[in-house]
Amino acid sequence: MCGIAGIYQKDGECPEKRLRDAIKNLSHRGPDDNGIYSHRSLIMGHTRLSIIDLEGGHQPLFAADNSLVLVANGEIYNYIELREELKKLGHHFLTRSDSEVILHAYEEYGEDFLRHLRGMFAFALFDRTREKLLLVRDRLGIKPLFLANRSDRVFFSSELKSLIPLFDREPEVDPDGLLQYIQNQFSSGSTTILKGVERVLPGEAVCIERGQMVRRWKYWSALDVKPEKMDQVEAQEHFDTIMETVMIQHMRSDVPFGLFLSGGIDSAILLALLSHFKGEPIRTFSVGFPGTRLTSELPAAERMARRFSSIHTQITPSEKDIFNILPLTVWAADDLMRDYANMPTAILSAAAAQELKVVFSGEGGDEVFAGYGRYRSSSSERFVKNLFSPGTGGFRTRGDLRRRWPRKLLQKPLLDSVLSARSPFVKAWSETPHSWSPLEKMQYVDLVTAIPDNLLVKADRMMMAFGLEGRVPFLDHRVVEFGLSLPDHLKIARGKGKLFLKKWALQYLPADHLDTPKKGFHVPVGEWLGESFLDGLRRTLPQDPAVGLWFKPEGIRDLIDQSKGSPAAGRVLWSILQFALWHRIFIEGSGERPPESVNPMDILN
Repeated sequence: MCGIAGIYQKDGECPEKRLRDAIKNLSHRGPDDNGIYSHRSLIMGHTRLSIIDLEGGHQPLFAADNSLVLVANGEIYNYIELREELKKLGHHFLTRSDSEVILHAYEEYGEDFLRHLRGMFAFALFDRTREKLLLVRDRLGIKPLFLANRSDRVFFSSELKSLIPLFDREPEVDPDGLLQYIQNQFSSGSTTILKGVERVLPGEAVCIERGQMVRRWKYWSALDVKPEKMDQVEAQEHFDTIMETVMIQHMRSDVPFGLFLSGGIDSAILLALLSHFKGEPIRTFSVGFPGTRLTSELPAAERMARRFSSIHTQITPSEKDIFNILPLTVWAADDLMRDYANMPTAILSAAAAQELKVVFSGEGGDEVFAGYGRYRSSSSERFVKNLFSPGTGGFRTRGDLRRRWPRKLLQKPLLDSVLSARSPFVKAWSETPHSWSPLEKMQYVDLVTAIPDNLLVKADRMMMAFGLEGRVPFLDHRVVEFGLSLPDHLKIARGKGKLFLKKWALQYLPADHLDTPKKGFHVPVGEWLGESFLDGLRRTLPQDPAVGLWFKPEGIRDLIDQSKGSPAAGRVLWSILQFALWHRIFIEGSGERPPESVNPMDILN
């Protein structure tokens, strides 16, 4: 796993110092090595976390005649098969790096090379002969990639914190991105928290020539998936083959790997498969909060660890541990995303990174196989919701700011953006074919919004903050295509979800584990919002100048008063606290990494 950044101007030499500052801000993504390539008006750099070909995988990578240059983040999981295919066509490889197949595939297939790549990746490929730069992101958006398109140049990076040194002036907050974050817990689509900065979308390629963006296109879309008619037996046989291929390819690594093990189904399935294909005990890590009102997942995780004889570690962070790692998670996410699970994920990552560089995680199973309760709402409920909030068939209709709160809390620049908050969901819903069922449409909306811009921000940034690569087999596009193509009745029936995956997993896991109702991964933040912490927020947030530009001080005071009894108010309050920390770190400060344990109030005071 790595980080990439670069500048491509219309003319003139690129400022190398700025690029080096950008690369420095990505050192956590690649602590093992770094490299820079400069050619006329292009400069791009790379920081490396060595996973495959530890000795020979230095980047930038070059074609044999130096006509192509590559900086890449991620893993090409089918590099062995693709390498053999390309060798038969006359290609000669200089390294054992999985990334080198990108160069040879482009030489052989031109821009059609993307359909040959299987993996999680974000890369920049420069064709010197044509003066053409391709920026590419993997199909599901597992790996991040941002760009800023200016009249005289384009610059790009794996993370926003690396883009900031490339700005000519202090970056500005985008009101649409900020409001989407407050309402939905993340901004989505091309909109980010920074004005003038956008995401390269999942499954998208961008072509830049002589510092100008000339075109962008989708090389993969879940919209192309066709529903299939199959029964459970046929589906299981097909899925057996898919998962065997996916797991064998995902397990390719020249360093040891482990697993984040929750008490749920998806990570237990991964533990069973990893144990089966590796043939030896797996290193596993779990986190929980005993002593709180939450049902602890630790006992269920421990049962699975014993069943598969994994080498298991339980982590039980305290209230202080959770609150004090918040500033670091804000720095790590940097594209503002409010998810309480960021904090325990960061704590898990810090522990795992002491001995590993690669960890598997079960993200995506509920979206791909319809495990969430939101997919099982009744048609009458969706009909009523759609009347009040049209455009998404009654799905994802409500944000956290409801009723009186927008006018009470938001300053005019944000109030003017209220209607934009749902636009990513409305756009995604409108793209789906009329022939699709409501379930298929709901799954698609989550696949192009919540997965890349929320779930995978947590999985990628929290782990990479500690130089830890996360692998998510349930979001391999072959698994996603299979899950979307399943008939609805194999996914949901009689008020229960994820039916296919549970039945398929009976060959590996006990029925009582698979039948356990889904609880979700929760953190008892609301339970821990004590008066002393709220008093600190009362003294700090209403008076914070950056917060005051966007939120009314009196509204913030009311929000603090309501937060103990209202989960929605607590979430909005947590979002504003994260924004204040983010602004202090990145806009007012230099983007320096906070300590792993520091009181958030010490950052703001």
